[in-house]
Amino acid sequence: MDTIQILLLIVLIISTIFLTVVGIQLALVLLELSRAIKNINKIIKGFDTIGVGLKHGIGEATGFINGFKTILKVIDLYKDSKNGKTKK
Repeated sequence: MDTIQILLLIVLIISTIFLTVVGIQLALVLLELSRAIKNINKIIKGFDTIGVGLKHGIGEATGFINGFKTILKVIDLYKDSKNGKTKK
């Protein structure tokens, strides 16, 4: 074998080893990225659950306040009608 062929063979072997190591590292990085995305997805689902619960709670509180206002209006009407009857 000529020296050029030996040098090309050595360069080819070194390149193959280097690219294999880079490929393995890339696979590990993609696996770690997949795990991170799964964790982020769990966190987002948790925030979504909290948001839905908060929305439901706010809706119930608003309904309670509206009901309380209605009761106050009924009491005011009752007082007005009672005061109106006593004035006549």
